[in-house]
Amino acid sequence: MSATHEVFNQPAPLVDVNLYDGNRAMQDALRFNAPALDTAPLHALGQQVGSADMQTHARLANVFTPQLKSYSRFGHRIDQVEFHPSYHALMTAATAAGLHGTPFADAEQATGTAHMNRAAAFMLFTELEPSMLCPISMTYAVTPALRDNAAIYRDWSPGLTSRAYDPALKPFNEKAGLTTGMGMTEKQGGSDVRANTTQAVPDGADGWGQRFSVTGHKWFFSAPMCDAFLILAQTPNGLSCLFLPRVLPDGSLNQLFIQRLKDKLGNKANASSEVEFVGATAWLVGEEGRGVPQILAMGTMTRLDCALGTSGLMRHALSIALNHTTQRSAFGKKLIDQPLMKNVLADLALESEAATALALRLARSFDRTSDAHEQAMQRLLTPVAKFWICKRGSYFAQEAMECLGGNGYVEEGGEGIMARIYREMPVNSIWEGAGNIMALDLLRAVRKADAAAALAHELAPAKGLHPALDHLAASLPTRVELMATEMEARRLAQDVALAVQAALLAQTAPAAVFSAFCDSRLAGHWGHSFGSLGAGCDFDAIIARAQPR
Repeated sequence: MSATHEVFNQPAPLVDVNLYDGNRAMQDALRFNAPALDTAPLHALGQQVGSADMQTHARLANVFTPQLKSYSRFGHRIDQVEFHPSYHALMTAATAAGLHGTPFADAEQATGTAHMNRAAAFMLFTELEPSMLCPISMTYAVTPALRDNAAIYRDWSPGLTSRAYDPALKPFNEKAGLTTGMGMTEKQGGSDVRANTTQAVPDGADGWGQRFSVTGHKWFFSAPMCDAFLILAQTPNGLSCLFLPRVLPDGSLNQLFIQRLKDKLGNKANASSEVEFVGATAWLVGEEGRGVPQILAMGTMTRLDCALGTSGLMRHALSIALNHTTQRSAFGKKLIDQPLMKNVLADLALESEAATALALRLARSFDRTSDAHEQAMQRLLTPVAKFWICKRGSYFAQEAMECLGGNGYVEEGGEGIMARIYREMPVNSIWEGAGNIMALDLLRAVRKADAAAALAHELAPAKGLHPALDHLAASLPTRVELMATEMEARRLAQDVALAVQAALLAQTAPAAVFSAFCDSRLAGHWGHSFGSLGAGCDFDAIIARAQPR
């Protein structure tokens, strides 16, 4: 075939770029929340996850999705999931970066910044590939809940905090590293876990405490190749939290049977499954009959990861949009120089920076658990950040995709990452409690006596810096104290999120970012879509700050 055209005006992909060095919003948020943090490991990780080689692994792990192998070639039931080698390469990198249980190692906790460091690293890794981080996130989150069975925690914590990745299906004491998952929801109940029917019958006791035989199912059971799971089941004294290993201490497979893998909108590299337990062996964690608050100690930390993950996806979608529009020309000049495109990009940059600021502010509270104000803010901001950041994610991804036009809608090539981001966005809003669950959780938080005072204290540093923020901040404590109806809970979550984001930007971002955010999100000088900022914004300064290179 003869050549029909010369290819030009097609942007070079965003590869081999340091994702940390270009992220000024993250750097400033870290200086504000953890000034003593050593950022050298983040610089190294930013280079790694921005590399072409790692992006190839991310693509392959999503193209060649997990496959369920129910039986061996000899007919034995094995219930194993096979992954592409790129999935294992990504898991190796994530555990080496300490994104799972590592912050709970004694040496890490002694730094006083373990959770902040891990939060920033988790966001950077999410820019590379988010879906395989599901077992990583759950392994991070299991530790607070697992401590209530001291014997199990003693035996398992070395593997859970190790920086080694070991995918082999072997007893825990034969592995260099361990991962954990969770199973809460069932067919008939979903988020209403008190409707669970899975039964756990007492089966004696041993060195790990009270043992149970479990029969039932889980409708959503992510990462079924993890080494163990926290599950909810009905014991004689009510719904309880149980620890269920994949392989029992004697080396035999536990009676956990994978029925099928979920065919999901996104989250493709992660194996989400439906499982049945037929006399599976599990051990009690915490107090019998108190399973929901016990396992929610894990849920609190996975909700943090939902906010961090969506913030990371926003950042990468923005970076791709900026990379594309900086190089692509249309109608006589670069796309980034077109006034309407400039408005869209600046608006996206504001949203991304505000999400980063709020997510990392929440992460700070996990490093300061002895501080009463931080405890109150953790309780308040966890549902708020999970609700608002994740709710904005899909809308953000759609607008960023539109910056690329048709190139953003295709699955192949460097810009095909945008389609993957778009498909991934809804899961963080749904997983670990959708919007209404988060709004109800906020109601429970604000009914505590210190919620209004804690919020007022949090917003105080920005007082007098913008009239719209002052107006909103003045109204929130009263609204928090008087909130008595569920009907207004989502609006309250939105307004708390916006007020805290604005107060944080006042302390971490340039004046151009802070004023544009307040003018648009708080003062009403904004439409109902991205790209409707007022003409008085300093668009060039906002965009220059957000550039990934």
